[in-house]
Amino acid sequence: MAPRISVVIPTLARHDRLALALDRLEGQAGGHELEVVVVEDADAVEGNRVSAAIAGRPYAVRSLRATLAGASAARNVGWRAVEADLILFIGDDILASPHLVDEHLAWHHRHAAPEIGVLGHVHWAREPRPTTFMRWLERGIQTDYGSIKGQQAGWWHLYTTNVSLKRGMLERVDGFDESQPFLYEDLDLGKRMAEHGFSLLYNADAWAEHLHPTTLDDWRRRMAMVARAEHRFVARHPELEPYFHRMFSEAAEAPRARGLAARLAPLVPQDTPRLGRRVWESVDRKYRQALAPDFLRAWDEAAAELRYELPGRS
Repeated sequence: MAPRISVVIPTLARHDRLALALDRLEGQAGGHELEVVVVEDADAVEGNRVSAAIAGRPYAVRSLRATLAGASAARNVGWRAVEADLILFIGDDILASPHLVDEHLAWHHRHAAPEIGVLGHVHWAREPRPTTFMRWLERGIQTDYGSIKGQQAGWWHLYTTNVSLKRGMLERVDGFDESQPFLYEDLDLGKRMAEHGFSLLYNADAWAEHLHPTTLDDWRRRMAMVARAEHRFVARHPELEPYFHRMFSEAAEAPRARGLAARLAPLVPQDTPRLGRRVWESVDRKYRQALAPDFLRAWDEAAAELRYELPGRS
């Protein structure tokens, strides 16, 4: 019997977390005919470990390998190889809730049009306990679920950590742009699909956990990749505002944040009347200012290399 849904997981150097992600797919409540395709990045050097992670699963699973580096190429290899007309993309560090597949299937059954995609929710895994910095990343930096109102998510919320799309829409735009290999590749896909009528719905009950502890220093190093990816993205779509460039430019010009709020934040939830807003606004300014120099330096380097100027800039 052909699977009703195929799960595509790109992977690079995370075999331990991949095994946990595959464990969680074993526990899907509906017991659906499930196909899983794990696609190793072209830069991966641990094929035997991936083979061990997929061995002995109670569902159909196989591993493939991309010929070009980057998540875009790996996902394209995956969705083009699967059997189902509905493809669920998750990350190799995403731990599915028991009803994740059920929820995606149910929503696509109710919204059968090929232009409809479904975004599931992702929050940090409870262990290890998320830090203040990790909580801050959920406020519009790594993800921004909090800005979604109702069921309409908008293409700019297409996060490939937990999203299901129909094959016909992927074929219409020829999948991910492999020249945008990592970071912004999902937003680029969403933008191009939106030009063909794509609509992204948000199902908070299709939730999963993100097992990826990270630090401020990790993100300082990541900023160069973010800046270059955003630069490529707005060069291709000049009608769109460069989100992070504006954010970090404003942060660099603002008065310096004091460090007290970051120490208070673990004790003060964001929804605490009056105090919560003040504390987390200060946390927001502190971390934006910490990341701004690395981002802006990389942005200027990318601008010089690509000889591209944003509209309105001299």
